[in-house]
Amino acid sequence: MDMDSASSVVLQALTQATSQDTSVLKPAEEQLRQWETQPGFYSVLLNIFNNHMLDVNVRWLAVLYFKNGIDRYWRRVAPHALSEEEKTSLRAGLITNFNEPVNQIATQIAVLIAKVARLDCPRQWPELIPILLESVKGQDGLQQHRALLTFYHVTKTLASKRLAQDRRLFQDLASGIYSFACSLWSHHTDCFLQQIYARDEAAALSSLERTLLSLKVLRKLTVHGFQEPQQNMEVMGFLNAVFERLKQFLECCRQVGPDSTCREKLEKTIILYTKVLLDFLEYHPCAFIPLIQRSLEFAVSYVFTPAGEGVTFERFIVQCMNLIKMIVKNDAYKPAKNIDDSKPESLEAHKIKTAFFTHPTLTEIGRRLVSHYFLLTEEELAMWEEDPESFAVEETGGDSWKYSLRPCTEVLFLDIFHNYSQTLTPVLLDMVQNLQGPTNVEDPVQLLMKDAVYNAVGLAAYELFDNVDFDQWFKNQLLGELQVSHHRYKLIRRRVIWLIGQWISVKFKSDLRPLLYEVILSLMQDPDLVVRIETATTLKLTVDDFEFRTEQFLPYLESIFGLLFQLLQQVTECDTKMQVLHVISCVIERVNIQIRPYVGCLVQYLPLLWKQSEEHNMLRCAILTTLIHLVQGLGAESKNLYPFLLPVIQLSTDVSQPPHVYLLEDGLELWLVTLENSPAVTPELLRIFQNMSALWEMSSENLRTCFQIVNAYIYLSATEFLQSYAESLCRSFCDLLKDIANEGQVQVLKVVEIALKVSPILGAHMFQPLLPAVFRGIVDGERYPVVMSTYLGIMGRVLLQNSSFFSSLLTQMASECSQEVDQLLGSVIEMWVDRMDNITQPERRKLSSLALLSLLPSDNSVIQDKFCGIINICVEALHDVMTEDPETGTFKDCMLMSHFEEPKLSDDEEPPTEQDKRKKLLALEDPVHSVSLQQFVYEKLKAQQALMGDQGFGVLMETVDTELVRQLQEFLQGL
Repeated sequence: MDMDSASSVVLQALTQATSQDTSVLKPAEEQLRQWETQPGFYSVLLNIFNNHMLDVNVRWLAVLYFKNGIDRYWRRVAPHALSEEEKTSLRAGLITNFNEPVNQIATQIAVLIAKVARLDCPRQWPELIPILLESVKGQDGLQQHRALLTFYHVTKTLASKRLAQDRRLFQDLASGIYSFACSLWSHHTDCFLQQIYARDEAAALSSLERTLLSLKVLRKLTVHGFQEPQQNMEVMGFLNAVFERLKQFLECCRQVGPDSTCREKLEKTIILYTKVLLDFLEYHPCAFIPLIQRSLEFAVSYVFTPAGEGVTFERFIVQCMNLIKMIVKNDAYKPAKNIDDSKPESLEAHKIKTAFFTHPTLTEIGRRLVSHYFLLTEEELAMWEEDPESFAVEETGGDSWKYSLRPCTEVLFLDIFHNYSQTLTPVLLDMVQNLQGPTNVEDPVQLLMKDAVYNAVGLAAYELFDNVDFDQWFKNQLLGELQVSHHRYKLIRRRVIWLIGQWISVKFKSDLRPLLYEVILSLMQDPDLVVRIETATTLKLTVDDFEFRTEQFLPYLESIFGLLFQLLQQVTECDTKMQVLHVISCVIERVNIQIRPYVGCLVQYLPLLWKQSEEHNMLRCAILTTLIHLVQGLGAESKNLYPFLLPVIQLSTDVSQPPHVYLLEDGLELWLVTLENSPAVTPELLRIFQNMSALWEMSSENLRTCFQIVNAYIYLSATEFLQSYAESLCRSFCDLLKDIANEGQVQVLKVVEIALKVSPILGAHMFQPLLPAVFRGIVDGERYPVVMSTYLGIMGRVLLQNSSFFSSLLTQMASECSQEVDQLLGSVIEMWVDRMDNITQPERRKLSSLALLSLLPSDNSVIQDKFCGIINICVEALHDVMTEDPETGTFKDCMLMSHFEEPKLSDDEEPPTEQDKRKKLLALEDPVHSVSLQQFVYEKLKAQQALMGDQGFGVLMETVDTELVRQLQEFLQGL
């Protein structure tokens, strides 16, 4: 690419690529894409974004194309890689000067220099760090800042490399520049403090920016630059200095006030100081031991004493709490159970913690956490009034303890309570005792305090197991609180029902459940929406508990389910609807078929909700979960849902539709339970299977469910299903078997086995392309036992129930192997006998016996030659399936089934699905369950005897081990 002529055409293309007109923009993007691999293109881009006279948008785009080019073409092994000569020129051009005037472009240039450094520094780019350090020392303010910005991004990138060799290189770099980085940080920090005290905010803001960048560099060097940082005096000196600097910066917060231009960056710097400590503690817990005392004193002072008043802010309090939490929880600071096995550093850390967490300190921390940080704030109370759904969802939010004050406070309380429960339990129980009896609704302070204390008792439920008689407290105190209907008492009603939810799986007598259901029924009609949502959540915890008894809940089911449905209609937020749907799903799952009389309204509403949630895939996931449990509860009656249900399954499992990314897993589960509970196949249900061919190609974690769906179709309607889809299934299975793991192979083979079990003639015909591979696997002695067992199960079905097909398959394979038919048959029988131990399921072992016995009577010399092995397998199988009647002393085949009976179920047992019934009826016709092995052996031996005559048969029997003959005679006595 000629530089002079190229610059103008590239500049023109970049200018066009910033256009809003797609007819101009698209051709320009295509042209730039074609140039990406042209030599000299990135040199042109470098010249363009370094030309400060050009349009900012054009320069910005040039930087982005350059940055993307590093990712694609900088490595030597990349296709169309840049030449070493051009890379040398580009590296030099990138660090010629640090005078970019536009902040956003300066940041992008710093990032792309760091990307190159990750690949080339220090070996191909040894001059980078020295040039950066020299530029950082310069007097020009802009150059100094841009060099420092680049220095930070380079340090951050190099610190992130994890290979041992790269880490050693970074440690060499860190030891060489650490002193300079410390002095740079110290200099800029001192400048900032002088300027802020002189009230020169403009200069202070500039110095603060440099302080922040130099501190970011030091954070990476300190945390990742030293293998044993405790042995480096400068590192430990810096970490100790962090506490003093934090105090100075917090004092600055007090001085500048909330509206200062410096305030946001000042808070950011304070948080960065705490991150230095937290990161160092995480990566170097043993090196942190000398800092434990000072860290605890600092954090506790600012969070739990008046020292923090007026200077702390929420994010800083969160960071301090995380620091305390990490010290309290750290496994490296806990002695071993056997004290003699403890490491010296663990004992030292434990000693420091024990000395710090005295009874008065723990008492103050515990009381302060509950009485100050657990209190609902004015903002939270306002949200309750103005946006109750958001309040309810926030309160049951996810894993946000690192970033938000309330969850962080609760996690810290739990960790401290767990580690120091002996001290804190009496403190908390004393707070509960002081709040006995109903609280005056005119006293908002006491209401908030009770809410906070009850919150603490709920969180610490497991720790308080031995100290609180919750059943008595529920009956004597909490029930009364729930009956106070004043609108201000909603705080306590909501907190008490939440509290019960926390204790339900810890300590709550089963015979109190009906009383609780009365309470839930009442609170589901509470005028306050937050109380109703919280009650629904407690209901879910109650029915989820292992002590849940359906018969206790049934008297309340209709009313509570109706109120849950009302709540689902009343709430408007997607998250809240999901929450309520999860409760409904849980109730349906636990009561199962008992739900049938009450789901009419829900069934009518779900199609509307599905349509309304078109843009909310997570809500649709919740609807799918509800439908799964609904179909299981309705059983065969779920066919009435098909007009809604089948299009939902169709959409959720269609990989050409974007929503499948969210809906596929639940959609497949719904598809499966729909088939399992279907009384009969319908054309629409059959048509959905067209979605499956694309799912096989995905080879995802959902393959197991896909196989279960195929099996369910075969059980439901083998003839129609296999006639429609067996050909495409065979193609998909052949592709899968080429690269699928052994477990996947077994899943494919099980489909074939089930098809043969349901329809021996049709199954063999439809899956004919797969059977030669099964045959070869047996002859070759497949080495994986589970696969071999399945091979033998398939061939057993073919031999026993479709002997003509077996003969033609044997002839085909003999021709392919250039062997005589009898010779190949002998090899099969020999391998079958040899690998019988691979078969562990009694059903398959009996099947193998029946199959091999079906070769008798025979005058074929090969079969007679293998007679001993066949009898061996039969006797083994007889041992597996025959049980002795203790009264008569006779044997009977325990696998025989004579008729189908509906099982009698307890209230907590799930009824059989339609598929379970189909399997039972199928078993009645299956030779494994309808033919007595004892009788079959007897008849086949008799037939062989009749064919050969007594003398010939006697000679044949002499080939069998005498002990086996004795056992065989014992099994056959009486026949």
